[in-house]
Amino acid sequence: MNSPAPAAQPASNSPARRIAVALILGGLVFTVLWIMVFNMIISLLIGAGCCVVIVAASSASDVVEMILDAVASVIFGVVAVIAAIFGAIFSVFGF
Repeated sequence: MNSPAPAAQPASNSPARRIAVALILGGLVFTVLWIMVFNMIISLLIGAGCCVVIVAASSASDVVEMILDAVASVIFGVVAVIAAIFGAIFSVFGF
């Protein structure tokens, strides 16, 4: 009898992926605060603080890590769809 093939490890558990999503979320917090007419320096400080808190919480808590991985899947999925749309548009026009 053959043993079943080992399951492939998902690539979604990398620390770089969590840090990238934390930077994206921190950038969103910065953008929202800046649009709400906060000072740029205050918005940068709050956005960076959010980024640090998200990274620290994801390394300390499994629940936060799971939520961050789910958010990463959604964000990177949307970016992949946008890239596919632009790729299709550019291929139609021969770029």
